[in-house]
Amino acid sequence: MAKRILTIAAAVAASSLMLSGCAASDTTEADTTTVNFRLWDETVAKAYEASFDEFEEQNPNIKVNINVVPWADYWSKLRTDVAGGTMDDVYWINNSYYGAYVDSGNLLDVGAVMGSAAAEAWEPSVVDQFTRNGTLWGVPQLYDAGIAVYYNADLLEKAGVTPEQLDDLSWNPEKPDKEKESSEAAADTYLEVARKLTLDSSGKAGDAKGFDGDSLEQYGTNIAYDLQAILLPFIGSNGGAFQDGDEFAFADEKSAKAVNYLVEAINKYHVAPSAADTNDDADFSLNAFNQGKMAMFQSGLYNLKNVADNADFDWGVAKIPSGPEGRVSVTNGIVAAGNAASEKTDAIKKVLGWLGSEKGNAYLGADGAAVPGVVAAQDTYFDYWSKKDVDVSPFFDVVSDGKTIPAPTGPNYSKGYEKFDPIFKEIFAGTVKPLDGLEQAQAAANGAIGSKN
Repeated sequence: MAKRILTIAAAVAASSLMLSGCAASDTTEADTTTVNFRLWDETVAKAYEASFDEFEEQNPNIKVNINVVPWADYWSKLRTDVAGGTMDDVYWINNSYYGAYVDSGNLLDVGAVMGSAAAEAWEPSVVDQFTRNGTLWGVPQLYDAGIAVYYNADLLEKAGVTPEQLDDLSWNPEKPDKEKESSEAAADTYLEVARKLTLDSSGKAGDAKGFDGDSLEQYGTNIAYDLQAILLPFIGSNGGAFQDGDEFAFADEKSAKAVNYLVEAINKYHVAPSAADTNDDADFSLNAFNQGKMAMFQSGLYNLKNVADNADFDWGVAKIPSGPEGRVSVTNGIVAAGNAASEKTDAIKKVLGWLGSEKGNAYLGADGAAVPGVVAAQDTYFDYWSKKDVDVSPFFDVVSDGKTIPAPTGPNYSKGYEKFDPIFKEIFAGTVKPLDGLEQAQAAANGAIGSKN
């Protein structure tokens, strides 16, 4: 069956072919309905391609086109297309943005379309995340579990650090330096190990005071302005918060100390890439790790397939460092939402039913692309990585054994994000003091969403 994955750019070319009659196969049969499905992940799109091949065999009157829009453009394109009435029939949406589309009436009520009992087969945490006002607004597709630390085993060995040591690392915002140690405060072994794993341009590892400059040959860790992988886990493990309900609440003392710790790790101790490299390049650290230039890479399952396919060195996965409040991770999920404005409701219902079934969803786990949102299909994911001798338990243990910090949410989250994002970038660049910046960012973000606080 012909490949169906399209990008926005390719869609323009495709429209020209249709005008010349070269894409007649989509329209020759009057009883064939084409359902357009949008997402942002190329790797998972390949799994969906195989899934929809089987779906179309069972439903010959429905064709599914997969439309991949890169993450960098996804949300702005989504907003524009929904407003313009040109949105795809089914699309991926995450916890941070779905509330706005629920409140504006853009999403189909999953219970009304598929029956209230359907949710019993899906990952409970994802169902909870996408339930608003007692109604579920999407079919769970993947479950992110928690955050863990990928490590380069070769770089660890050269520095005399063992994977077991990574599992026991802790951080403390009160005393990152050895000279500040006291019997009353817990040790900061995380920064100590990060220094050992960082090499400057001359190949020298960092001492207790870090480096004189930030010209690095090898990064110890990927600390950066990364909301899901870094910022939320560190804030949570220091007892801070990011939101209180839909309002932003990160300008408190505990959150400020956590952010200050991260900023100093970058700009004072130089154990991570500079903000100039990472603020506007979300893949900088991932690429550095895959290229063998970074020892510890804290991230989620969403990068597991990428690391496995591109890292040509021995690597493994360890637990995230423990803070004053223990290990705290964010957990998240993705759903497939039905476009309420589409006139293809019957076909959308069948597509959503397939996506929410064990057979249809299992394709996402079969090649290790993602943890399926259908519980009965999740064994395909674990079986795949078990055969690859990859232990994924740290991603799940941190959620089941530890505490979690909620993923950002709210119907006006995107408006708040637009306000706090540039200020957070300044904070991590070291041009604004953390507490001052957080207060400015919180006031601006809450003002944008109409909060009085």
